[in-house]
Amino acid sequence: MMAAAAAIFVYYTTWAILVPFFDASSPIHAWFPPREWAVRLPAFILLVGLSAIGAFIGSTIIRENQKQAQKAKLRAA
Repeated sequence: MMAAAAAIFVYYTTWAILVPFFDASSPIHAWFPPREWAVRLPAFILLVGLSAIGAFIGSTIIRENQKQAQKAKLRAA
């Protein structure tokens, strides 16, 4: 996992930081997608991740409130 993370880090860093310094006719540009995806892709991943965390927290809160409501009904009965 560390090797995969290091490879992704090196690829992304090269893509986002070093490629703009090469001439547009350089063959290195063929190895990377267009630069706007260097911003769009991490933004999308961040959005999906934060949405998943929010959904998990929301479902946990709803389940805990339902448990508390059931306990309150049992106490009242």
